[in-house]
Amino acid sequence: MKYLCLMIAISLSSSVAFATEDIDAKLYNYRSAVSKLMKTLKPELVNTMKSKGPVAAIEVCNIKSPIMTEAVSKDTGFVVQRTSLKPRNAANTPDEWETKVLNQFEDRKAKGENPKSIEFYEILENDGKRQIRYMKAIPTSKPCTVCHGEMIPPPVQAKLKELYPTDKAVGFKVGDLRGAFSIIDTITQ
Repeated sequence: MKYLCLMIAISLSSSVAFATEDIDAKLYNYRSAVSKLMKTLKPELVNTMKSKGPVAAIEVCNIKSPIMTEAVSKDTGFVVQRTSLKPRNAANTPDEWETKVLNQFEDRKAKGENPKSIEFYEILENDGKRQIRYMKAIPTSKPCTVCHGEMIPPPVQAKLKELYPTDKAVGFKVGDLRGAFSIIDTITQ
């Protein structure tokens, strides 16, 4: 009997260890997807900002960003998106889960956590499917404030109003949480 209990305990601990290793691998993949998106989007945005100015850079976010995001989604097999409590594009409005996590991110930042390291994941059941939901905070950096800050130049304001009539993504300061990358990974087992 002691032997059977020991075997069950070993078996259970092995499956827990496997699950932890599996989650660690998935988190690595989610972080890599976020990194890949940032490594394609940020240089495009910065180069356009430097060479053509902030009004032209808005077009990068409006036209190229969704294409880049979709490419990362197709490449990884995850749903990859950006969201915010103050979205510029209404298509990036957070769902209920994302809203809860974004508010948690704000609380964590208020308690002194570095916004660059804030992330969260949760395994959920959604419409009969198991999903891993992952989010990684997007802190506001100085270049972001040209289009998302408190003092937005009039030509930039005009272009934003034209492209995003319901824009809420303004008033940010360096270090504020601009939003988050959000990943949905449906688990098939």
